[in-house]
Amino acid sequence: MNDHAVLHVKGRILVGPEEVRDELWVVDGRISYDRPVAARDVRRVSGWALPGLVDAHCHVGLGPHGPVDQDVAEKQALADREAGTLLIRDAGSPSDTRWVDDREDLPKIIRAGRHIARTRRYIRNFAWEIEPEDLVAYVAQEARRGDGWVKLVGDWIDREVGDLAPSWPRAEVEAAIAEAHRLGARVTAHCFAENSLQDLVEAGIDCVEHATGLTEDLIPLFASRGVAIVPTLVNIATFPKLADGGETKFPRWSAHMRRLHERRYDTVRAAYDAGIPVFVGTDAGGTLPHGLVAAEVAELVTAGIPPLDALAATTWSARAWLGRPGLTEGAPADLVVYDQDPRADVRVLADPDRIVLNGRVLP
Repeated sequence: MNDHAVLHVKGRILVGPEEVRDELWVVDGRISYDRPVAARDVRRVSGWALPGLVDAHCHVGLGPHGPVDQDVAEKQALADREAGTLLIRDAGSPSDTRWVDDREDLPKIIRAGRHIARTRRYIRNFAWEIEPEDLVAYVAQEARRGDGWVKLVGDWIDREVGDLAPSWPRAEVEAAIAEAHRLGARVTAHCFAENSLQDLVEAGIDCVEHATGLTEDLIPLFASRGVAIVPTLVNIATFPKLADGGETKFPRWSAHMRRLHERRYDTVRAAYDAGIPVFVGTDAGGTLPHGLVAAEVAELVTAGIPPLDALAATTWSARAWLGRPGLTEGAPADLVVYDQDPRADVRVLADPDRIVLNGRVLP
């Protein structure tokens, strides 16, 4: 679209779970619900329109062995865009992806800086690997580099124990989270196991990734503190294969991973039932392909979350949580149009009809 072109979206504009309008206009890349007085060069699109989908756990610029070249990162971002993901919370990347901000054809990214992990307690080349006495300094560094988030690795396999174990002592993680908050950043943490969660939540963590270790006694703590979870169920589906690979060397860890996998749906449903905020994230990057947002929404429904709430977890609620607008007056026109109602069947999300980013209808 040129600077004077106008886009007219007509049909069912899903402004919110309960708010539906018949049409919107895009003028100079922004949403308006008032018909332009002198509209010309009007392009028309019709269908069911949603705010651009959110992948709240994604890794642009990360591959199986660490950072990737810019051309690979571009392909990752394009795969997410083609799936309808127009807003990404990049939950840890060793690559500098600031160049994406200058591209109006790529999803918007909210960065959490680089993962912060314990020495030799995470995937090689992914994270800053440090000891507890340096945690506050590194959290401050990534808080300044990121876009309001910092990502910790809360637990990982301890080779001496042969199983998952917490990465950080309580005092150090309390000080680090307090420093992040002082700098205006929220903190999230990768956590598979049960035994890292209480300290992190009581220390003031804002979100937990995966959260497979949530148990009946921990759920009320999360709910009372308002700590969100991003379950990444499409990633948790890989646990049995990981367990098989580690069976010989770490049988205790392998058995633990299988148990976490077996109860994954019950865990997510129990969290939702308790009022814990649940958001959509795919964990794309590393070993998982990009563009899995529709599959993750479907997994939340399989876990027992009502379809409308699973849809909200990648649209209205997710954008509000991340402080980004949806289909509101004056907001950037980032939206996805479908030829069927995604509220009736979330599987519709897998087949976008039109994608509009920064007011431009993408091919």
